[in-house]
Amino acid sequence: MTALSIRDLRIDIADTTLVDGVTFDVAPGEIVAVVGESGAGKSLTARALLGLTPPGARVNAAELRVDGVDMRQASETRWRRARGSTIALVSQDALVSLDPLRTIGAEVAEPLVIHRRSLSRTQRRERVVELLDDVALPLPERRARQYPHELSGGLRQRALIASAMAGDPRILVADEPTTALDSTVQVRILTLLRAIADRGVAVVFVSHDLGAVARIADRVLVMSAGTVVEHGTTADVLSHPRSDAARVLVAAIPQSARLERPAPSGAVAPVLEARDLEASFSTRRGTTVAVAGASFTLERGRTLGIVGESGSGKTTLARLLLGTLTPDRGTVLIDGDPWNPLPESSRRARRTRIQLVHQNPGAAFDPRWTVGRSLLEASRAGGGSTPSSARVTELLELVGLDPALARRRPRTLSGGQRQRASIARALAVRPEILVLDEPVSALDVSVQARILALLERLQNDLDLALVFISHDLGVVRRMADDVLVMQGGEVVEQGVAAEVFARPRHPFTTALLDAARVPPVG
Repeated sequence: MTALSIRDLRIDIADTTLVDGVTFDVAPGEIVAVVGESGAGKSLTARALLGLTPPGARVNAAELRVDGVDMRQASETRWRRARGSTIALVSQDALVSLDPLRTIGAEVAEPLVIHRRSLSRTQRRERVVELLDDVALPLPERRARQYPHELSGGLRQRALIASAMAGDPRILVADEPTTALDSTVQVRILTLLRAIADRGVAVVFVSHDLGAVARIADRVLVMSAGTVVEHGTTADVLSHPRSDAARVLVAAIPQSARLERPAPSGAVAPVLEARDLEASFSTRRGTTVAVAGASFTLERGRTLGIVGESGSGKTTLARLLLGTLTPDRGTVLIDGDPWNPLPESSRRARRTRIQLVHQNPGAAFDPRWTVGRSLLEASRAGGGSTPSSARVTELLELVGLDPALARRRPRTLSGGQRQRASIARALAVRPEILVLDEPVSALDVSVQARILALLERLQNDLDLALVFISHDLGVVRRMADDVLVMQGGEVVEQGVAAEVFARPRHPFTTALLDAARVPPVG
């Protein structure tokens, strides 16, 4: 018997059909991946499996069986009984899903209180520790007493999975569970999901990461515009995609390295230089060294990739380069002139030379302003001629956006459009250097590919120097001329990207590359 059976699922909101004709089954012990671009209907379909569609949504299906039970006309009370005990959800952002005011132990215990009422308080505590141990959370008794913010992203995600599995569900719906996690952490979470499936749990794995899908999925559904356009074994779909949507997703997987360009001769002065940078933070447990002795040079027209796990010091190094954090020791120079440490009053006139592109493009905009007004205000900071609507049009066209979007507010744009607008805002002051901190980590692979192509074109056209920070080694392999690998605040390896990726010298670099490698299919 299948654990989950869906036939002709349709979801309407108002007069719009968002999901239409979706049909699939999941057997016990099987992982079925649902893939597609943003807006394809993946997450809405997944939420319908748990009775969690948005208010006003109308859900119809010829069949919607959860562990053999027809749930088409189920009341909210019936769904609440099923959620956790029969079917459970692991969502994308554990920090949002976990209550910040409750300990990890209290979070994992809640499903036990609801679905395992016969357990005593002592038995519940023991079961919580067992569940945390089952998901390979180190020091489970200690972790149970900690709060979500005290755990790393990977440990939080494990705790969320432990909470989902507390009610012994037959079906697990994992909605983008590895998005924005480091490659090594991703592999550990994927291995955990595979182990859960091997215990007989049916898993629905929603993802835009085809590398993750290739690692663990048995079958793949490809969605586009609310419909399933392709369905088959993982090997067949990824090796021989038949639909346009599947071909676009497969083609967008970053695989090829950047075409090697000769390193500049010694006569070329670097536009950005770091010399023995160190930075540390004081915590209740003492002093934490965030960056220890980082040094490099970067020339115009070239890209430096900075890679490492969460907490390795990548973002702290970016803040040192931008001048938003003062180093304990060392110097940053721009065009050979001191930049950091230096009083802000001495830097202000040169701040336009180096700009940041955020991971979250919404952080670059005032939500009350239109995109056009934000670009005008940014242009004024760059000096020169008085900015005008013509400059806004020029910037939007530069990043491949319709100038009509100038009248829109950021929240009305798609993720890819917001990131393009964020890049346009950074370019408004005509910088020499762009620092890009995880600029594509939250985007679908096809949107990622378009943003990366845009950055390559802008670099060639404007002779920009790029500092590209990412946990995605596939992306860094495509973009970087040189690479710097960080672990625990230290630079453990650096050099020409092609050489580092082909012949890594440090064990940590090797581990990162092994975790990022897309397994062969077919």
